Amino acid sequence: MTPELEAAYAQPHRRYHTRAHIEQCLALLEKVPDLTDTERQILTYAVWWHDAVYDPKASDNEARSADLAKAALRAVDGVSIHARDEVARLIRLTAGHQVEEGDRLGEILVSIDLSILGAPAARYDAYAQAVREEYAHVPDDLWRTGRAGVLQRFLDASVIFPDPAFREWLEPQARENLARELASLA
Repeated sequence: MTPELEAAYAQPHRRYHTRAHIEQCLALLEKVPDLTDTERQILTYAVWWHDAVYDPKASDNEARSADLAKAALRAVDGVSIHARDEVARLIRLTAGHQVEEGDRLGEILVSIDLSILGAPAARYDAYAQAVREEYAHVPDDLWRTGRAGVLQRFLDASVIFPDPAFREWLEPQARENLARELASLA
């Protein structure tokens, strides 16, 4: 991890989007089978950089994170222009978590990023509380309305996890967690 990334993930306003989140994502990536070395390296860079910029008051965090990744990867020997562009593209996918069918790397990264949604209930609840703390500047009534909208969009989606293996593993628990949190916001 670069000093720049270390400082970013240690920012005091972060409660969930910390180095621990990145380490959990990397641990999940290690378990993904059938990746080429190049694919695994691209995904590793995308995981490291996908939340480099995290300002709960901003709407362009992923785009700014992608730009930072591209700039930083220029200084890494052996990282091609194509690889830098692919890392940036993947990071941008985490903004809306929408992936074109057949975009395997996108499916994997988005599924890894969303994996907390399918965590056991207590761990999910800790995540939800940490995200609320990151958005402490938002009044409770606005938080409940906004968060409920986000949760409902996930629940209304035909699938939450675009990668089939993650879907099979995490989708039922994710739907249970999201529905439980949604009910708590009413």
